[in-house]
Amino acid sequence: MSATPVRAPRSATPTESVTREGLRLRHRAENLRGWLYCSPFLFFFILFLVWPTIYGLYMSFTGLTLTGANTGWVGVDNYVEAFADPEVWSSLGNTLWFTVLSSIPLVVIALALAVLVNVGLPGQWFWRLSFFLPYLLASTVISLFWKWIFNPQLGLLNTMIGWVGLEPVQWLNDENWAMHGVVIATVWWTIGFNFLLYLAALQAIPDQLYEAASLDGAGTWRKFTHITLPQLAPTTVLVVVLQILASLKIFDQIYQMTGGGPAGATRPILQYVYEAGFTGYRLGYASAISYIFFFIIIAISVAYTVAISRRSVKS
Repeated sequence: MSATPVRAPRSATPTESVTREGLRLRHRAENLRGWLYCSPFLFFFILFLVWPTIYGLYMSFTGLTLTGANTGWVGVDNYVEAFADPEVWSSLGNTLWFTVLSSIPLVVIALALAVLVNVGLPGQWFWRLSFFLPYLLASTVISLFWKWIFNPQLGLLNTMIGWVGLEPVQWLNDENWAMHGVVIATVWWTIGFNFLLYLAALQAIPDQLYEAASLDGAGTWRKFTHITLPQLAPTTVLVVVLQILASLKIFDQIYQMTGGGPAGATRPILQYVYEAGFTGYRLGYASAISYIFFFIIIAISVAYTVAISRRSVKS
């Protein structure tokens, strides 16, 4: 039996070597060109987001003040003081309470409005414009508008309440009503965004699903609960997450409508950060409070995402 000769591996020809080197250089040039195109965004992203985030974290471990006095590194003293500060917990409680009061109607009412428009109400363009137009207005305009509506003597709301024989309400001056007044204004102002998200999702549901359900004898409510709501589940998760994050960051309308009052009943955590840093001049302490709030937001977001993921896996 003759042995099969072993053939040595063929070495690349000069032409193939040049081709490979050319492809390598072209790939490298394309990568460099891509980085050059991204460089303006990366520059401003690092300058206005990454660097302030890192420097703010550093500030939270210092005694830096707006007066120019810098006591230097204080370690975790600012965090220890923040956790023992009752004003931090009070303002954080106000923020969470506002989030609960505003997030539920901003999801439920937005869904209801989207369903009503999607079923074919006459003059759909008018309803879409009416629901979304307030969202385009500035917070200053909204705050001034609703302060006039909530005016105890001349406000439209108390005038309408008087028509049915009820006593006027101190909407923004009563500790029991001030937060509800801000929530009403916020819902009216921002519901248009969630409305558009739901409307777009509703229009993406195939009509064949409803036609098949009609052939099986399903009614309107059964179609809604067994077709519409399941098809809207991904959109609902998105809307809820975005709404919770937006409500937790409440500042503008409360600061402009109530100033955090009365007696701190509506003061959110971001306003207390502002007061600690720019009224109390304690930038280091304000940074520590803001980072505590930042980690709370991260924890809430992660917990909600994990809960939704587990539920989807089980289903």
